[in-house]
Amino acid sequence: MYYFFRIIKYIKPYTSYAILNVISNIVSVLFSLVSLTMIIPFLGILFETQEKVYNPQPFNFNTESIKDNFYAIISSIIDERGKLEALLFICVLVLITFFFRNLFRYSSLYFLTPIRNGIVHDLRTDLHKKIISLPLPFFTEKRKGDLTSRLTSDLVEIEWSIMSSLEMIFKDPLNIIIYLITLIVISPQLTIFVVILLPLTGILIGVIGRSLKKSSDRGQNKMGDLLSIIDENISGLRIIKAFDAEHHINSNFERESGDYKKIMTKLLRKKDLSSPMSEFLSTIVLVIVMWFGGQLVLMGEGNLSAEEFIGYILIFSQIIPPAKSLTSSYYFIQKGSAAAQRVYEILDTENQISDVVNPKRIKLLNTQIDFKDISFKYDNTEVLKNVNFSIEKGKMIALVGQSGSGKSTLADLLARFYDLEKGKILIDNHEIKSIALTDLRGLMGIVSQESILFNDTIYNNIRLGKLDASKDEIIHAAKVANAHQFILDSKNGYQTNIGDRGNKLSGGQKQRISIARAVLKNPEILILDEATSSLDTESEKLVQNALKKLMEARTSLVIAHRLSTIKNADEIIVLDKGIIVERGTHEDLISKNGPYKKLSNLQSFS
Repeated sequence: MYYFFRIIKYIKPYTSYAILNVISNIVSVLFSLVSLTMIIPFLGILFETQEKVYNPQPFNFNTESIKDNFYAIISSIIDERGKLEALLFICVLVLITFFFRNLFRYSSLYFLTPIRNGIVHDLRTDLHKKIISLPLPFFTEKRKGDLTSRLTSDLVEIEWSIMSSLEMIFKDPLNIIIYLITLIVISPQLTIFVVILLPLTGILIGVIGRSLKKSSDRGQNKMGDLLSIIDENISGLRIIKAFDAEHHINSNFERESGDYKKIMTKLLRKKDLSSPMSEFLSTIVLVIVMWFGGQLVLMGEGNLSAEEFIGYILIFSQIIPPAKSLTSSYYFIQKGSAAAQRVYEILDTENQISDVVNPKRIKLLNTQIDFKDISFKYDNTEVLKNVNFSIEKGKMIALVGQSGSGKSTLADLLARFYDLEKGKILIDNHEIKSIALTDLRGLMGIVSQESILFNDTIYNNIRLGKLDASKDEIIHAAKVANAHQFILDSKNGYQTNIGDRGNKLSGGQKQRISIARAVLKNPEILILDEATSSLDTESEKLVQNALKKLMEARTSLVIAHRLSTIKNADEIIVLDKGIIVERGTHEDLISKNGPYKKLSNLQSFS
């Protein structure tokens, strides 16, 4: 129930709806109670087991006064119009009270709907915000499909298990309490049995509920695994087909899906047990009450008349449905708690990369960027060791080296996608940890090897660089990136949808859209992470021309695979296993006949 109460805290913005729901439920229960309690005096007077009342006590809002005055009304109708007229009067009154009971029952559901949907919406929004805010190291440890599962199937489970129980949680306790008070008024002695027996049934239900939560937890985790496999299989479809591995992949998926089926079969069997078991336990309680109450009536003990006993049984029978649905809701909540736990694992994750108290606000790069004694590890694997260099404003620094030498890590550290373990990165002598994250990343424009585009129009993908940009600014950025012409040649021009991850475009086109996005941002610092390494010669030439325009008079950190793209760099830094082994201009490094010359010769040979 811990996670249920955490979710219920989301009800705060919907307090007014909750109050209206509770009021509607109370009124609905009262109308239901009135319709049932009318039967007791009517039966007594109609069948002459109760004396007629002609001089009732003055009306007050207490049990005796209400009962006395109602007896008087029925007595008057029977004397004046006969027993059939009195019977008709009671039937019409019951009909009216049940109409209002159901009217207010609907109004309670009417006010509950925005609460239920609102809580799930707020929870989904908070979860999405949290996922977007978390640092990149978090996503190296989590499978994408599992995160998708928490945003989709887990929230659906919460909606159908926990949110669907809100009506029962709001209504059923009120029903039980009001009916129980009425039963105490009718016969305190008989009600003692009810108070003792109901908690005993609750204990039995709780045992199964805990087992249900464990099974549900396994089911939600397995669904996360399935979604991860589906995502990987769709992403790797080209390889699966190329290596004729469809049968193998299908077998793996079938095995995982079979495991999920077994878990869910056990889970649903336990869940389905809740209704018949609670109904059987309620019936046992009802039989005991009938047996004991019948003895009190037959033996003349406890001041309980036959008609009061019939009314008692009728009212007690009305406790059984809410008690049954309350136990069912407990099962549902336990089942949904497993999904809620997975959601809160994300919401409770501490963001290690965040702003310090009172961070510095910086909008411009004035002098230079300094990397001082930088060391960094990934899972105990040392990637960088005591790296030192500076990038003066307006200069271009290139990083080269074998794969895994730490080039991209330096760029990620500058953007604070990861935080340093040792050393400092300074911008104008301000440590980057002291700068507001929005300002720090606002200084930077990044063009990576993989063009990260969204399933949207070309226009909106470029606009991501500056959300308040005008149409003229976006077109200008596209022209600088050598993208304007191919955009115009597209079916709908700038409003052409580029598909999932931009798959409707070629590699060169995707990269030029990425460059246009960076041009539009007009960043102080430009980071190019092997921006042309995956392109063919013709596309590379177009992209290189666009990058040349982009880097003019701009501070640039370029990670290069093809050395031909960085010949004009102000300084080239050669990394090997996280250590700077050479640095200088292209001509200087060629003349040294060291690691850079070897890389150059290898590329020339290839």
